Amino acid sequence: MLAEMISKEQIKNIWGFAKEVNIDKDNLYCMIDRISKKDSMRQMTKLQANKLIKELIDIKDKNKKVNKKCKSQKRTDTNGNKNTKFQREKIYNLTGILGWNDNNNRINGFVKRMFKVDRIEWLDEDDCSKLIEILKKMIIRQGKDKELE
Repeated sequence: MLAEMISKEQIKNIWGFAKEVNIDKDNLYCMIDRISKKDSMRQMTKLQANKLIKELIDIKDKNKKVNKKCKSQKRTDTNGNKNTKFQREKIYNLTGILGWNDNNNRINGFVKRMFKVDRIEWLDEDDCSKLIEILKKMIIRQGKDKELE
């Protein structure tokens, strides 16, 4: 039984998905070679083309998950208590010294443990002041107090 060759629609889909996930021509042809052991897309069978399309879709889905995760990690300095805006900026500077700014959940988890508030933006002025002092003490204990100046 002779295998059916790739269709024009599959070729369009492959190029479209490759463009969506930023795979250049050279890398796409490396994938084609790995899947089909062919050096031309037109020599692929429909089954091989479907495997390639599935791989491209998997890459696209993986990129979506990563992007979604990154979006959820953004700082939310723009919202929250307007009276504590400058205090929160100071807090973020201090957490940067501690190396916490790569994970928004870390400072929010700390705030939740210490002040029983889910997000740093919801702290009042007194709690922000207390948090600033706590963070300063942590920096001093870690020997990074030169960065405070």
